[in-house]
Amino acid sequence: MTDSTREIVKKVLEGDIRTVARLIRDIDDNMPGIRDVLKALYPHTGKAYVIGITGAPGVGKSTLVDQMIKHLRQKGYTVGVLAVDPTSPFTGGAILGDRVRMQRHSMDKGVFIRSMATRGQFGGITQATRSAIDVLDAMGKDIILVETVGVGQDEVDIVKTAHTTIVVVIPGMGDDIQAIKAGILEVGDIFVINKADRDGADRTLMDLRMMLEMETDRERRDEWAPPILKVQAVFDIGVEELLETIERHRSYIIERYGDLKLRSDPKRVKESLIQMLKDRLFETFLERISKSGELERRVDEISKGILDPYSACDILLKEHVV
Repeated sequence: MTDSTREIVKKVLEGDIRTVARLIRDIDDNMPGIRDVLKALYPHTGKAYVIGITGAPGVGKSTLVDQMIKHLRQKGYTVGVLAVDPTSPFTGGAILGDRVRMQRHSMDKGVFIRSMATRGQFGGITQATRSAIDVLDAMGKDIILVETVGVGQDEVDIVKTAHTTIVVVIPGMGDDIQAIKAGILEVGDIFVINKADRDGADRTLMDLRMMLEMETDRERRDEWAPPILKVQAVFDIGVEELLETIERHRSYIIERYGDLKLRSDPKRVKESLIQMLKDRLFETFLERISKSGELERRVDEISKGILDPYSACDILLKEHVV
């Protein structure tokens, strides 16, 4: 380990906010040397409780997270927040900045908030986000809230990263039906009907309850029956009950599995490792064909009608994948 890496690790473990912010930015930008830092931090992870908040755009996830932070801080917990935003097609960065949301917590030293770009990952959670969770965990945050971009059925990736996954819907916009169609039922440990003062909240609750009762895939759920809560996040109504329900789910996990470390679940570990391998292989492959000029050569051949893209893909894989 280099002296620079050792110093970064030391400062992260001490909870230095500037070092953590810089490190997460470098992770997002895939800067050289980042993997060595993450390797050194990994043994210090596994203590934080990770809560995923997912749902379609416009359901009020950010408002809900804002209120959750307030209540968690009142209980004495330190909180890390990762808001996974759509990637800007121009800069490659997150479209929504850290300061746009949850501004009232920005001066609280017990809260760390960061926006992460999806980088085109339709699962809502990128490898960079997983690494950032590890950094906040090593930093000593008690609770890590991961708010994911609403992208429908591919949002299920959050379940591989969070201890408790909250699915947020609202009445009157068909979000409950969208959730059902998208297969998000299998993802949610807790369902929240936000903006529950709107017409149709009771209907949404009944629809979700009926679909949950009809659910056939209970392998992941075991004996946990996902509760459905009515919340008005903007008025801070029902948020305390939500946190109590999260605590019940946390107790259930401990009672059922003995600990809270996601890495102790071979299935989750395998899925995470496979995803990491995919990311690394793609990065290595793309770098190789770009540096050799082979990528541009094949692009030119396709553009001129000399070669079709299917053949080009086969040729590149055959020539560069061992």
